[in-house]
Amino acid sequence: MAPQVGSPGPALRYPRSFLGLLVIGLLLVALPLAAALLYSAWSTQHLAEQSRSAVYNAAQAARASRALVNRIGSLERLSLQMAVVPDADLLNDFEQLHEGFLQITAELGRLPLDARQLAALDRTVARERVLHELMTAPAKPDVALVRARVVELAESAHEVLAISARVADQEVERLRASAEYVQTQLLSLVLVAIAVALIASLVLTRAVAVPMAQLDAAIRQLGGPDFSQPVRVGGPQDLRDLGKRLDWLRQRLAELEAQKNRFLRHLSHELKTPLASLREGAELLNDQVAGPLAPPQRAVVAIMRDNSVKLQKLIEDLLDYQRALHAASSLDVSTVRLDALVREVADAHRLAALSKAQRIELDLAPVVVEADAEKLRSIIDNLLGNAIKFTPACGTIAVRAKERNGGAAIEVIDSGPGVPEVERDSVFESFFRGRAKAGGRVEGSGLGLAIAREYVEAHGGRIALLSEGSGGHFCVTLPKRPQAAVLGEPA
Repeated sequence: MAPQVGSPGPALRYPRSFLGLLVIGLLLVALPLAAALLYSAWSTQHLAEQSRSAVYNAAQAARASRALVNRIGSLERLSLQMAVVPDADLLNDFEQLHEGFLQITAELGRLPLDARQLAALDRTVARERVLHELMTAPAKPDVALVRARVVELAESAHEVLAISARVADQEVERLRASAEYVQTQLLSLVLVAIAVALIASLVLTRAVAVPMAQLDAAIRQLGGPDFSQPVRVGGPQDLRDLGKRLDWLRQRLAELEAQKNRFLRHLSHELKTPLASLREGAELLNDQVAGPLAPPQRAVVAIMRDNSVKLQKLIEDLLDYQRALHAASSLDVSTVRLDALVREVADAHRLAALSKAQRIELDLAPVVVEADAEKLRSIIDNLLGNAIKFTPACGTIAVRAKERNGGAAIEVIDSGPGVPEVERDSVFESFFRGRAKAGGRVEGSGLGLAIAREYVEAHGGRIALLSEGSGGHFCVTLPKRPQAAVLGEPA
């Protein structure tokens, strides 16, 4: 059983409207990218805060270190003075320096120091405490001992100065590590966001492409000759409603096609039945079955018989033309060797040409096209048959096939009287029959060139009557690969 045109694939949960589907798809694509952008902004803000903290810590370390070194220098000078000349005022100053020293070391201790830096700070504090205890003892301090303690405290001052430099280096290193971490995280997040956005885009594309493909298949079906398969369109509710309307249109087109076919069948039957009786009666009269006929009567009977034959052929041509128009809406595309096809059609017409002592000259280059072989055969057959009909006895008919402008060209040139200027615009119209130079009407239904034009245009090509030379010169140009035919679109 053939699948239904536009039948939905695997079920997807769609919103009610196509606009809602697009909005949801846009959000699905934009959310990962927006998340990556927000994280980037947050990371940048975090790095900025870390930078401010690092600068503050480095500045605090440098300020506190310089202040501590100044305190140590003042303690050294004041301790030496007190060792030589004990004085209560000097002791008060010493206590104030000691309090300031403890405050500064407390500030340094609150900074992000490593174990080595904390050990150096603790040694400095311990040496200052030893000096403070020595200077505040009731007994007069020994000058040599004070000098030794002062020297030890002075050595600690160099370690204190190194603390600020190491704090700054640590903050820089911490910032560098944080920046590398954020960079890695951002890169990973961007890659994940892009992957998620691509997946969301693919899902959205499929969600949109499935109902669009179903609509496309439905429209192509409506442009073709087959209206038997129901139209089914999935997706959002508004697209499903559109599919229902297309299916209603399909049913109407199927009804109209059936009515047209019934009309043609009835017309053919209603015309052929009395026409057959007329032809049979004319044949009986011509055979003198009802009695002998006088010469004038026999002439009248001959006229009746000939015109009944012509009328029957016109009816058959009319039905053939309707079938040709119906067939032109769809092409059975295949690879066609155009030169071989032209040669085959020309061989089929050689007997008709020989009966009029005509010569058919072929100039065929190897050309390959994607086309409907039977319709191309009909095009060439009509053009060549038309040329043989209009070319006088002993005339010449030239048929050429070659590549032109990326496509193919077929030319049929005869040595007949040509097409009068007043008839050039009408030669491809249905039921138009031209006149010969002598003024007599040429026999035929006037549908051959009209059918040829329909088939050429169905391939996306063009047929033209050129004004070159004195005879008829028809030129058909075809694309190598007609898009409408390949895609199955209506011609």
